[in-house]
Amino acid sequence: MYNFEYQNPVKIIFGKGEIAKTGINIPVGAKILLTYGGGSIFKNGVYDQVKASVKDFEVIEFGGIEPNPHYETLMKAVELVKKENITFLLSVGGGSVLDGTKFIAAAAYYKNGDPWQICSKQAKVESALPIGAILTLPATGSEMNGNSVVTRVETTEKLSFASPLVMPLFSILDPEVIFSLPEKQVANGIVDAFVHVIEQYLTFPVNSPIQDRFAESILKTLVEEGPKVLANRTDYDAAANLMWSATMALNGLIGVGVPQDWATHMIGHELTAYHGIDHARTLAIVLPGIMHIERVQKKDKIVQLGKEVWGINQGTDNERIDRTIAKTIEFFESVGIPTKLPDYGVSSDFIDIVCNRFQKRGFKIGEKANIGPKEIRLILEDRL
Repeated sequence: MYNFEYQNPVKIIFGKGEIAKTGINIPVGAKILLTYGGGSIFKNGVYDQVKASVKDFEVIEFGGIEPNPHYETLMKAVELVKKENITFLLSVGGGSVLDGTKFIAAAAYYKNGDPWQICSKQAKVESALPIGAILTLPATGSEMNGNSVVTRVETTEKLSFASPLVMPLFSILDPEVIFSLPEKQVANGIVDAFVHVIEQYLTFPVNSPIQDRFAESILKTLVEEGPKVLANRTDYDAAANLMWSATMALNGLIGVGVPQDWATHMIGHELTAYHGIDHARTLAIVLPGIMHIERVQKKDKIVQLGKEVWGINQGTDNERIDRTIAKTIEFFESVGIPTKLPDYGVSSDFIDIVCNRFQKRGFKIGEKANIGPKEIRLILEDRL
């Protein structure tokens, strides 16, 4: 196991009815910018619960944050923060709203030019506004980490940044918000969380059984509980298990002391940037290609995944790897998520665009930094 440091300061408030505790967790006298997305919080009762809890605060609202939040939209919120002297950000929505709110928090205090440099050049976040979060969609794990991904429409880029300064002070997770979610969003959340675990697990062994078993338990829980939520949206226990699994998938715990990959995400981001495909669906497309092309490097962990999660114990290593990939694809498709590029109307021409972009960036990805344009081409061709 590698050396590591781990600290997670986010206060999690979990369970039904807990949105009522929003106000008591916000600093007294704060001037709040409440951020949200397309307006579903008005239909499911979340907005009313939040407003009732923060009735003693001055609150200004900023809605319309997109799935895969747009830099152009977020900068309008930054202007509002400065104009109104906002002192606290309250994100009410899914991971995209929270990711966008994290960028707003950092960009509002950025003093070295265009805040996009926080993503494009990994400019250091020196300070940020405090954030609270009410989660309405289990998927990204953003409620318990300092990560954010932002899309700049003008340049068709989807880039990320990370800073402990944008970790929420608190996150409220009420599983009942899942009851009213569309099936597509639930399915996306299941796959998103699944692949988050895979990115920290499916690399190579470093004798870290605790992390491996944590990861495998999250994967198995997603496989068991995710379909239950799709079958019965008001199954509170299944919803609670799904929500907590998504949080645990990316709060840093399973990734300490082990190598991490994230190639699936970096390639998938290009599919979102160019074609607007839902983030989770890009992951479902790319991951099987990664597993196939990297089967030698990842052999031990793919075989382990097959054994511990899918119960595959027989055959040669290659046979077990093939079956493990097939089972993973089968799971994604069983929750309604296609896994091939043509399923989304993406042609082979797109592969040239992605490979050229990675060539220009001049860096390689993956846990051993050995995936470049040549390998990316093979990975995407596998998904045609």
